[in-house]
Amino acid sequence: MNIKKLLFIPLFIGFAVCSLKAAAATVDTVLTHSAIMNKDIKAVVIKPADYSSTKKYPVLYLLHGFSGNYSDWIKKVPAVAGLADTYHFIIVCADGDFAGWYFDSPTIKDSQYETYVGTELVNWVDKHYSTITDRKGRAITGLSMGGHGALYIAFKHLDKFGAAGSMSGAVDIRPFPDSFGIERVLGKYSEHPDRWEQNSVVNLIYLLKPNSLAITFDVGYDDFLYQANQELHEKLLERKVPHDYTVRPGGHTWEFWGNSINYQALYFSLFFGGKNS
Repeated sequence: MNIKKLLFIPLFIGFAVCSLKAAAATVDTVLTHSAIMNKDIKAVVIKPADYSSTKKYPVLYLLHGFSGNYSDWIKKVPAVAGLADTYHFIIVCADGDFAGWYFDSPTIKDSQYETYVGTELVNWVDKHYSTITDRKGRAITGLSMGGHGALYIAFKHLDKFGAAGSMSGAVDIRPFPDSFGIERVLGKYSEHPDRWEQNSVVNLIYLLKPNSLAITFDVGYDDFLYQANQELHEKLLERKVPHDYTVRPGGHTWEFWGNSINYQALYFSLFFGGKNS
């Protein structure tokens, strides 16, 4: 199983837009809208140089980590724009709030980022851009909080995504009851342990059948999230769910993620080309 298409967000009259060039790709900041949260949310959309409204493109959704925002990837790893050109897909860098964790919070009405990214943003992109409007043309990945979010959303929205990845993903949130703002969106672990259990990626493997989703994830050997990722790998093996799992030297750093996205982009490109599905 493998790779999916990059999601792309359009520029329309009335949207706040700024453009710049990176490699030959077009990088735009656009303003989207979430109905469930009743607010406007920015995103970065990267179009390949060969983008044309007469052609359908796969889309890769790329998620940021804790304390970040939609602009992190293009600012910290500008070369990511070149991947859109290399593999001829659209890349959509979504926003998951400072500590939204890509959950639909049971307590905070304006923190419904599972629905926003997994449904509203996908539908908006497909409506305004020349995309493959099928799970075979969509992939999602991210780093740290976004690595958790990518797998979490893909596992729960198999109708929308055919491939998913994670880089240094926080795939088990239970070890951090007082950290990274998770308690804000789920409630305290001591008061709502069921929410923490039900929303940890390592506990959601039951949603998958073998070959129902192309999966790739990696982590640095010196990363504090190494053990959680190792556990996820072992549980996927137990359930005979095919996946690519890589451990490389490195820690929880942009140096690691900037390297990792190159491997994952190749994986998703192969998926879009039908070679790993």
